[in-house]
Amino acid sequence: MAQVELFAQNPGWNQEEARLAALAATAILDTAQEPAFDVITRLTAEYFHADAVLLGFADESRVWIKSCWGEVVRELPRYQSIFDEVLAEDGPVIVPDVAKHPRFAERRMVLRHLEVASFASVPVRSYDGYILGVLTVFGRRPRHKMAPDELRTLEGLAEMAASQLELCRLRGCLHERGLQPVRAAKSNSVNYSGDPDLRAALEQRQFVLYYQPEIELATRRIVGLEALIRWRHPVRGLLTPADFIPAAERSGMILPIGDWVLSEACHQIQQWNHEHSGLDNVRVYVNLSAEQFSREGLADHVEALLMRSGISSWQLGLEMTESSLISDPRTTLEVLGTLRQLGVSLLIDDFGTGYSSLNHLHAFPFDVLKIDQSFVSRMNGGEQPVQIVKTIVELARVMGMDVVAEGIETETQHRLLREMGCRYGQGFLYAKPMTVESVTQLLRLPGRVLPDPGSAERRETEGSGSCELQGVPIRAR
Repeated sequence: MAQVELFAQNPGWNQEEARLAALAATAILDTAQEPAFDVITRLTAEYFHADAVLLGFADESRVWIKSCWGEVVRELPRYQSIFDEVLAEDGPVIVPDVAKHPRFAERRMVLRHLEVASFASVPVRSYDGYILGVLTVFGRRPRHKMAPDELRTLEGLAEMAASQLELCRLRGCLHERGLQPVRAAKSNSVNYSGDPDLRAALEQRQFVLYYQPEIELATRRIVGLEALIRWRHPVRGLLTPADFIPAAERSGMILPIGDWVLSEACHQIQQWNHEHSGLDNVRVYVNLSAEQFSREGLADHVEALLMRSGISSWQLGLEMTESSLISDPRTTLEVLGTLRQLGVSLLIDDFGTGYSSLNHLHAFPFDVLKIDQSFVSRMNGGEQPVQIVKTIVELARVMGMDVVAEGIETETQHRLLREMGCRYGQGFLYAKPMTVESVTQLLRLPGRVLPDPGSAERRETEGSGSCELQGVPIRAR
């Protein structure tokens, strides 16, 4: 039975869940452009003399651009997007002059090469009435108010897109019933029968970001922050990723949760830039899931977040584990290349715990190698573990990469890492993952230099900081 039918039979599910089920039934996300949709965007551009036209479909956290004219875009964040405005209105949203519109005047609307001065957007609906996407016309200059016949034309073009969408859905139904063979399209679309608690947590903003400082070993100066998700569960209290990420991966919620982390981190960087001068040389690192990383439109999504928040690409780092790189090396190289062009830093996380590590360093354009904490924790146990870490540090040096050692807990580990030439590290020896408020206090320290462990100043800082994470295992991060 199709997912849409399942939702229709259960009135307990909300409208958004039913909308997402209808979207999933089309199997349109993360698929290649199709000539039929390209014809629609081209006709729209020609009729309205548009500077750009986008036809996009939205899941929980992003808008996948199925066809574009005038601007090559694959993906945009959904938060505060035109799609959300159309969904809220349950109909067209027309803004002849962005600068004079009360909801958009304070938002700088920019596509990749287009400063948006006007736009008109109409919904693209499923056969049962759910808004799955939007057809949007953009202009570089303010334009006259849209006449009724113009609006009817734009809506007619959106209906053409909806008809093509219905064909996609029907093809999927035929394939499910075995009535005809069809080519399976590459798709990373979300499984919308996901964990309802995780969906509610996302909608009700129960997730929060904690930050763990990365320091320069020689000076103990904070040079970066790793963003780490926590769930403030209304019943179970503060949960670490180990408590809910496996369920998110099984249910398909890992993609929207991961996108929220990326968006929230960019917003927090923007806040720090606004409130504190001199923080433009502190980078925030965000862990990407394999599902996020495998998306063709990831670079577009990241670029849109950077433009919306107004932060420098240098201030954002993206961490990937080796396991997320293995499935499709060609796609991996393309995605990493486009991210590198944006200027964001690329880190390979948990190095040494995956497969073909050396091959990955040669093939992919990483800037930073993070030594897994399992290697660091064994350094006190003899010469062999120390030599392994030393080899990794030397390998990174030859490759022209920076090195960050994770999970540093003792002064002995700190000393050994410094002696072997490792420049950066993070771990409980310096600071635990802590709230935004607590880490902001550390960023205000003179020179952002952390006190030595055991000092009165250090005890005072920690006393006002991260006590709510006492007892959280390092591995849970």
